[in-house]
Amino acid sequence: MMKFIFMMLFMVPLCFMKNYFIIIQMIYLLMFLIYFSNLLLSIFFSNISYFYGCDYVSYFMVMLSMWIIMLMMMASNKLMNSTYEGLFSFSVLLLLFSLFLTFISMNIFIFYIFFEVSLIPTLMLILGWGYQPERIQAGIYMFMYTLLGSLPMMISLFYIYYYSNSLDFSFLVYVNNYYIYLCMIFVLLVKFPMYFVHLWLPKAHVEAPISGSMILAGVMLKLGGYGFIRFMKIYINISLNINLIILIISLFGGFIISLICLRQEDIKSLIAYSSVAHMSLSLAGFMTMNIWGFYGAFIMMISHGLCSSGLFCLANISYERTYSRSIFLNKGLLNLMPSMSLLWFLLCSSNMAAPPSLNLVAEILLINSVIFFSWLTLIFVLFISFFGGAYSLYLYSQTQHGEINQGLFSFSLGNIREYLLLILHWVPLNLIFLLGDLFI
Repeated sequence: MMKFIFMMLFMVPLCFMKNYFIIIQMIYLLMFLIYFSNLLLSIFFSNISYFYGCDYVSYFMVMLSMWIIMLMMMASNKLMNSTYEGLFSFSVLLLLFSLFLTFISMNIFIFYIFFEVSLIPTLMLILGWGYQPERIQAGIYMFMYTLLGSLPMMISLFYIYYYSNSLDFSFLVYVNNYYIYLCMIFVLLVKFPMYFVHLWLPKAHVEAPISGSMILAGVMLKLGGYGFIRFMKIYINISLNINLIILIISLFGGFIISLICLRQEDIKSLIAYSSVAHMSLSLAGFMTMNIWGFYGAFIMMISHGLCSSGLFCLANISYERTYSRSIFLNKGLLNLMPSMSLLWFLLCSSNMAAPPSLNLVAEILLINSVIFFSWLTLIFVLFISFFGGAYSLYLYSQTQHGEINQGLFSFSLGNIREYLLLILHWVPLNLIFLLGDLFI
């Protein structure tokens, strides 16, 4: 693990050199390949050095982070040779560094510290490279929600230390205190985000630059799920009593959000709300406390990371042509960019869990798990799945068909970089499907 930490530390000077944008991108790819070649498929912590180690869950989360960070650099090509290019590269590196350390830490306190640190570079991306003046409000929203949620968690860490005499994940003891449980999971619910505490997410997405949206959708939302995977085991006795309430709120919220998606007129906003709907199903899977729910939620986290990030890239590609994110102005893209419409179709179909995407595996597992928990959840799960298909189709048909916008700024059909970017989102999303038996 230390070799990756040092690799990132030694990349800091590269960020501030001129014309190193593509080289940095290649280094991220190299880092991903080195990490991928470790192929840890064991459930135990391995590669342990100091407080850092890697098990099955961290392995996939770190791979997702590295992959999305590499694609972020690829998507932000417009910033190449701009005034603050170095600062942008540095923010992205800082983000990868904090995410990497969050996912591989074996100690709760280190996990907590880097969980919070990852907010800072994201805030820098939103405030520095966002599009509208409202980005300041969006950044403060995100910061305040997460910060206020995370303070009770710090108190609960002290409580756990008092009882376990250790903050290592391996040595935690069962906790039977309802307040501590709620304090601990509140920040994870905000990050996930659960309905009622989700307001920061659509705002942050709409104001963020493409790189900010990709990392928010791809990895930042998964920090909450990762926290659940790590902490649920010490609250088993309490969870069985409280989780039903959270499960009902999240399923009901998913249903409401799916309806909200159908009346969005901003492409980015629609994709942002659809991630809340997907994550609410994932949260319900965690709350059932059974192994199918765990697998389903974990696979949903990975598949949604790739799918949502790809959709944000598509929205950005359209934005660069029409200078608008409105669905009413981005019409008839089928006439303008026919090849890109294929990728729109592939990613929208993955978003509604059509085979052979990984989302399908996740939804099958989650639906089984949630309905097994209680028959009454059936109706919400049904609606979430149905409206999931509905808003994905709505997004596709509204943008690709219709009369072409006369005020276009560009007639470029898309360049190699953009197609490569989208294919690198879609291919892993649909090829990991073939490795389904390794997951379960």
